[in-house]
Amino acid sequence: MITIQYFGVLKDRLGVTEESIEWANGDTDALLNVLRARSDEWQAALAPERVFRVVVNDEIIYQATNIQSGDRVAILPPVTGG
Repeated sequence: MITIQYFGVLKDRLGVTEESIEWANGDTDALLNVLRARSDEWQAALAPERVFRVVVNDEIIYQATNIQSGDRVAILPPVTGG
């Protein structure tokens, strides 16, 4: 089981703040593929060309990283500033 948190526009668009899902084995890319397969809305929100960050156990991930049962994952939306 892993816990996933969604922030900002992702939280609003997907209608979920946090969830726990069964997770046997895989990396951050595999997790994103599982989430994208839920529906067209999830596919669009988490599309590969979108700019967002995945955080595993409070560490920002810049490349595919293994996720283990018990890990905490956060998905951060695109951030703009000026």
